[in-house]
Amino acid sequence: MTQASEVAVAMDWGGTWIRVGILDRDGHVLRQDRVGHARGTGKDELLGLAEGLLRQAIDWCGPRTIAGIGVAIAGPVEPETGTMYQPPNLYVLDGVSLKPLWEANLGYPVWVGNDANLAALGEFHLGAGRAMAKEGTPPKTLVYLTISTGIGGGVIEHGKMLLGANGLAAEIGHMCVDSREDAIECQCGVRGCLEALASGTAIANIVRDRITQGDFPASSLAGESDSLTSATVLLAAGQGDPLAVSIVDGVVFALSVGLANVLHLYNPDLIVLGGGVTLGLVGLDLLPRIQERVKARAMSELHKKFRLVASPLGDDPGMVGAATLVWQNA
Repeated sequence: MTQASEVAVAMDWGGTWIRVGILDRDGHVLRQDRVGHARGTGKDELLGLAEGLLRQAIDWCGPRTIAGIGVAIAGPVEPETGTMYQPPNLYVLDGVSLKPLWEANLGYPVWVGNDANLAALGEFHLGAGRAMAKEGTPPKTLVYLTISTGIGGGVIEHGKMLLGANGLAAEIGHMCVDSREDAIECQCGVRGCLEALASGTAIANIVRDRITQGDFPASSLAGESDSLTSATVLLAAGQGDPLAVSIVDGVVFALSVGLANVLHLYNPDLIVLGGGVTLGLVGLDLLPRIQERVKARAMSELHKKFRLVASPLGDDPGMVGAATLVWQNA
C-alpha cells in the first residue's frame, strides 16, 4: 500500500453534533456523515452513537489502509488516555477514557484531543496557517477559537500544540470577561465566562431572557421564544431587528475583550475564528469591527501585528485536525 491509499478516520464531537469522516493526507474529506444528539442523552447512548458512526466510517474505507482514528471532542481531555474531565457540554462523559475503549472495540490505534486544540492544529498545517505560509510568512503563533455551542480555544506555537501540564490549556471560553457578581452563569458553574456571553448557547439563552423581561416588545423575535437559536438571532440582526442587534453588539464586545486577553497572553500573529456563530458574524461583516476593538485594547504596537480571519476550512477544522493527529503519530 502506498501513502496515497492511506486514510484516517476522523471524528469531530461537539455539544450538538457528532461528525465522522475519512480523510486523506492532504486534509480532503472523502466522505462524511453527522448525527445530532440532544442535551440529556445518557452516557451509554452517546457512546453507542459515536462508536456506531466510527464503525460506519471504517466500513466506508473498503480496501484502503486505515492509519488510525483521530477524535476531536468538546471539553477538557487528557491526551495520553483520551480521558474526559468535566466537559461542560458533554458532562455525562466525565471520566470516560475513549482511547482504550475504542482501541479495544474497533481494533485500530486511536488518538484523542480537545476539539479546539485539534482544530488549531488543522488550521496551522492545512488551513489558514498554510495559506499564510504560501504568502511567505508562516505564522509563528496561531490561536484558534471555535464559537459554536460552546467556545473553545487552541494554540499552536512554532508548529506544536500548546497543551499545558495536563493537556488542558487554552480553555479560552472559560476566561472571565465579566467580573460582576451578577454576571451570567456559565455551564461550568462560574459566572462571567466568555462562553456564557458569546457562544451559540449563550445567544439563545440571552435572547429568551430579554424577551421574558419585556425588552424590545416590538422585536420580531418576541413571538418565537421557544424556537429561538443563535442563527435566528444573527439573521434578525442582519435585518435590523433592535433586540437582535443589541445582543450581537454584546457578543462583539465580549469577543473583543476575550481576544484582547488572548493577544496579551499568547502574542499571536494569526487568530482564526471558526464555528457556526463565526459564520453568522462573517455574514454581518463584523470581523473587521472585532479586530479594531481588539487592537484598541492592545498594550503595544507590536501586539497589534496580528491577522484575524475566519477559518477557510468551513465546518471541517476539527476533523482535519483529528486526521492530522493521526498522521503525526501513525
